[in-house]
Amino acid sequence: MWGSRAFLAGWLLLLLVQLLCLEAVPISIDKTKVKEPEKKPEEPPASVDTGLHYDRYLREVIDFLEKDQHFREKLHNTDMEDIKQGKLAKELDFVSHHVRTKLDELKRQEVNRLRTLIKAKQDLEGGNDIAVDHQALLKQFEYLNHMNPHTFEVEDLDRLIRSATKDLENYDKERHEEFKRYEMMKEHDRREHLKTLDDEERKKEEEHYEEMKKKHADHPKVNHPGSQNQLKEVWEEADGLDPEDFDPKTFFNLHDTNGDGFFDEQELEALFTKELEKIYDPTNEEDDMVEMEEERLRMREHVMNEVDSNKDRLVSLDEFLVATKKKEFLEPDSWETLEQNQAYTDDEMREFEEHLAQQEQDLNQKAFDLQKQRDELERQQEQLNAQKMELQQAVEHMERLKSQKVDPPPEVLGNAVPEIPAVDSQLHEAQQQGHDPVPQGHHPVPEGHDPALQGHDPAPEGHDPALQEHHPVPEGHDSAPQAPQDIPQEHHGQENQDQAQQGLPQTHDNIPPGHQEVVQGQNQLP
Repeated sequence: MWGSRAFLAGWLLLLLVQLLCLEAVPISIDKTKVKEPEKKPEEPPASVDTGLHYDRYLREVIDFLEKDQHFREKLHNTDMEDIKQGKLAKELDFVSHHVRTKLDELKRQEVNRLRTLIKAKQDLEGGNDIAVDHQALLKQFEYLNHMNPHTFEVEDLDRLIRSATKDLENYDKERHEEFKRYEMMKEHDRREHLKTLDDEERKKEEEHYEEMKKKHADHPKVNHPGSQNQLKEVWEEADGLDPEDFDPKTFFNLHDTNGDGFFDEQELEALFTKELEKIYDPTNEEDDMVEMEEERLRMREHVMNEVDSNKDRLVSLDEFLVATKKKEFLEPDSWETLEQNQAYTDDEMREFEEHLAQQEQDLNQKAFDLQKQRDELERQQEQLNAQKMELQQAVEHMERLKSQKVDPPPEVLGNAVPEIPAVDSQLHEAQQQGHDPVPQGHHPVPEGHDPALQGHDPAPEGHDPALQEHHPVPEGHDSAPQAPQDIPQEHHGQENQDQAQQGLPQTHDNIPPGHQEVVQGQNQLP
């Protein structure tokens, strides 16, 4: 894999150079005075991000195309205009089968990555139940042909070249906008901090701020980037050479660190380190390192605009030598640093603060709505908890009743006749509880009178007395049933005779007083 901007630019249209290395780049040492160390096996250069969201895909495509000898030769023999018109992309048809197969695989992986990102974004936006049209959404990614997700074709390389060129050209503009927002936010935070102070503290803070500004502006003169004075200073202090012996061609060769015959953006930025050290010191409170990198970017852009005649984001030796003969190189204007050029206007600052205020208001409203929803959810939760408690208590009560429930006595349903032992058991129970077993309004039956016929008319001929309707007992009356009428009296006589034969006493101690006459009357029936 390649790692320097020159490598990327030398590979792809001399335009896909790596952008904006934020770390300070060391100045090259004097190659004429230092012995060359023993050569060691070359290691792959460290990967430097281009800042593009498809950076990895771009790098891998470049890496494999570089391995094809035919394509590499065509690249070096094709000028920039032909590359922009897509002529280089047509050479893809002549690369080896192995390279084409690998490029196909890389494209499939990139399409799958984009689909995963689309699905993840859809999930975050709450569209889990909505079908995702990947083909439609892939249209936004112009650097590949989404209609053919399986093979890497000439159109894919052409799209990649055009997209990378356009995106890299807009990258500096985006960086400037980002820096402007940084500066405005810094000023906004300072103003907000002052609002929290009393008059005396605010005055001290303002005085300290002005003092830091003056201290930062108090630095040696900064040479115009790319001018003879600026380059001679590098020649003398970094290279250790006599400024009277300054030679542009020798200077170019000394600082073309990768030896590709071009100054790429990284190599140009290295030339400005000495100038930046005059203004910024990371140990000083008043110096902002973010501003230092913006200053480096401004210097590099200025030189590119003055020297890069074919706008390929590289400075060739010929372009460099031509620039050294211009008046601007020999007699440059003074260079205005950032403290002399505020990154934003007063109107932009006012709009920025209004935008922040609106954002804060929207966030507060959202916070209020969320708190309201939270309170409502808590209220509903309390209601659900109360209902749950009531339901739990009801279930526990029913379980208690179920565990304490006693089976009730069998009910007399319709004309069903209860058995005699059941009657005796109820009478005995009533006697033990001290209740009168004889219902109110009933009197002992005179001797010789059939109690079974008391108050009843003779049943019509053919009518089964066992089916005679029983009426419910009035409230307050003893519910002990009378002796059933459908049992033949012979049954009772026979029962007593059997008891006598068995030696059992024919007593009725278990019958309450008043009912013995009934039993006697039954025994005297023929």
